[in-house]
Amino acid sequence: MEDRKWWKEAVIYQIYPRSFADSNGDGIGDLNGITARLPYLKELGVDVIWLSPVYKSPNDDNGYDISDYRDIMDDFGTMEDFDRMLKTAHSLGIKIVMDLVVNHTSDEHAWFACSRKSRDSEKRDWYIWKDPKDGGLPNNWGSFFSGSVWEFDEGTGQYYLHMFSKKQPDLNWDNPSVRDAVFDLMAWWCEKGIDGFRMDVISMISKDPSYPDGETNGGMFGNAMPYVCNGPHVHEYLQEMNRRVLKRYDLLTVGETAGVTIDEAKKYASCDGSELNMVFQFEHTDGTPGRELHFGKWTTEKPTLPALRKILNKWQTELEGAAWNSLYWDNHDQPRAVSRFGNESGKYRVLSAKMLATCLHMMKGTPYIYQGEELGMTNVHWESIDELRDIEALNAWKQNVVEGKWISGEYMMQCFDNVSRDNARTPMQWDDSPNAGFTTGTPWIKVNPNYVAINAKAALADPDSVFHYYRKLIALRHANPIIVYGRFVPLLMEDENIYAYERVLDGQVLTVACNWTDREVPCDLFEEPGRKLISNYASHKPHLLQPYEARVIIH
Repeated sequence: MEDRKWWKEAVIYQIYPRSFADSNGDGIGDLNGITARLPYLKELGVDVIWLSPVYKSPNDDNGYDISDYRDIMDDFGTMEDFDRMLKTAHSLGIKIVMDLVVNHTSDEHAWFACSRKSRDSEKRDWYIWKDPKDGGLPNNWGSFFSGSVWEFDEGTGQYYLHMFSKKQPDLNWDNPSVRDAVFDLMAWWCEKGIDGFRMDVISMISKDPSYPDGETNGGMFGNAMPYVCNGPHVHEYLQEMNRRVLKRYDLLTVGETAGVTIDEAKKYASCDGSELNMVFQFEHTDGTPGRELHFGKWTTEKPTLPALRKILNKWQTELEGAAWNSLYWDNHDQPRAVSRFGNESGKYRVLSAKMLATCLHMMKGTPYIYQGEELGMTNVHWESIDELRDIEALNAWKQNVVEGKWISGEYMMQCFDNVSRDNARTPMQWDDSPNAGFTTGTPWIKVNPNYVAINAKAALADPDSVFHYYRKLIALRHANPIIVYGRFVPLLMEDENIYAYERVLDGQVLTVACNWTDREVPCDLFEEPGRKLISNYASHKPHLLQPYEARVIIH
């Protein structure tokens, strides 16, 4: 068996603080709300909390625009509140992983304020500034949040680069002083006692120095991805980070690596431990049909099982022995898993939520649960653009519907229902009281009306709930090394309906099969005797899997 590590055996739970639990009735989740709900997470059985950003921020991109890395956003509380949360979590045996956002800062950060003062500022080179080209933009790159990546600064007559919002200028990692400052703030948090970092868009910290135009493919702007992801110095900088900070502490480190390939992942998450523990890849969430470049991510279509299986199996088999996988269906940037991959209808929501959980948690890698996933929370239906809060969606509406007029408002709203990030950001559904028990005030974003039926109070009381199924999955991972370390062997690779695989370790074989449809389908994988580990059905039919049935046996 390969080297045992605590972060391989752990199950991580992501909290989006603004939407988790509000302690003071202002309609916004906060740190004290998280502290009060830690016993719930202890009962679920998770080992680690990944905390989306809680740093000081003007909140242009819900905290991913940071103005002070050593302070807490006013909405969320104080540093004393953070310290109390950290101490309470540790007392319960739960670790805390911070969200490290260092590809960019807020334009209200003191570093950027200094940088934009003049071309001669001591921090001018801490960000990426370019002169106009032929009287216009330095190149044709499009921002991930619509529009150009370049914002003109009247005071100095140059453009600064922002891959996301114009209030999120990109740092210049080629400047050693920037790296010194970042490594210093990381060490500061490690000394405070945190247990790791999830690194936001860390694959983008090294850009192609020639800044060439990107392919437009019929769109308004050029594709910057080939020139900003997995750049010429990214591994050099992460190895420096590892030497100077990470290896000094016992941390979980996971990189959000847009544009990552298998070969690049083997470098980021190499078993030699020179960079990070693992990375998030996006092929299985971004590889859906209908994503024409000029519409960006916006589609009403859903992934198909054959396409999804091909991607996930590739990552399982090709990283074997070379790098470690992270496993997830959804997060703060993705729609709800049961709506996207399963069946959110009343008849099959619970069954499909359990099936998806089984399919993922039996794979090789470290699983991540996004808040509410353990309840089978669903996407929400958006009545109008006024209900949405996400800058990505609002900018897309402006670019595609208001200005471009090449997408109808009706179709765009259907896209938002399907894939908008706000689907993941509706408040956590704690009980059936007003506002789902999230707040006594007015929620910052719409509460999903189905909270009356789908909530934690009801789930805890129901032994057959999605919550208790997740508890069992987590306990099985903790008790069975084969689930963590067993080799992944794909099965039924041509089947249109069933996702199946084996895990193999020390003479043991774990067989997993999941029906991704709402009908019975033939399956002969369980005719040999074995001990049932888990299933979302109490009884089974020979040679068949029932609708959304998941079965796991060990022999």
